[in-house]
Amino acid sequence: MSVSEQHPSRVAIVTGASGGIGGAVATRLAADGQAIVAAYSGNAEPAVALVAAIAADGGRAVAVGADLSGPEGAAALFDAAEREFGGVDVVAHAAGVMPLPTPLAEFDWEQVERVVRVNALGTLAIAQQAVRRLRDGGALITFSSSVLALGFPGYAPYAASKGAVEALTPILARELRGRDVTVNCVAPGPTATPLFLDGKDEATIARLAAQPPLERLGLPADSAELVSFLAGPGRWVNGQLVRVNGGIV
Repeated sequence: MSVSEQHPSRVAIVTGASGGIGGAVATRLAADGQAIVAAYSGNAEPAVALVAAIAADGGRAVAVGADLSGPEGAAALFDAAEREFGGVDVVAHAAGVMPLPTPLAEFDWEQVERVVRVNALGTLAIAQQAVRRLRDGGALITFSSSVLALGFPGYAPYAASKGAVEALTPILARELRGRDVTVNCVAPGPTATPLFLDGKDEATIARLAAQPPLERLGLPADSAELVSFLAGPGRWVNGQLVRVNGGIV
């Protein structure tokens, strides 16, 4: 029995849906026919606009605000998904924070804690709910970053937080043995989103765009295309880290 036959109306939670990659992922999964729970933290306006656009295209979506840095917010998000749509089949956890590049010696410790809390502990909280509550045939897709492989100076707390996400991936895939639930991690390279472009001058952006053999920055749609595959037909891809960076590393 195929995944679509198991759950003809699949439901996806997409965190960070008010951002560039998260918004693209939500839009793509909605186009694939999935009902979308667009999770946001802070500014509701972009998520609400996203939901309206999905509805205008004939899809189903709802915006849900939640603090995803701990277990209570993560549980509330899954509660909302089950209340609105009856269950959860896919989780694409794109939410995260990336501070401006700063040498570790100069980082404010509160900022370090925030990066770890949101990126690492937040992923653990979402993942815990996902492994408990995803329906059979489901998929958990987390997000890391190609910064880990590139070793850019100034990204130590961010890279450390994303390293935790990568370490989690194969472990969860094995813990879910027998459930027909896949767990994979997507690691975008430099991508033209407000989060990435913030604080960078034109020379820096041009240098980063020239690094991949394809000689451009990534687009949010590049990551969304991979998530669409992992959330649907890519059932034999499990426990993997997939870099989406145009061939930088």
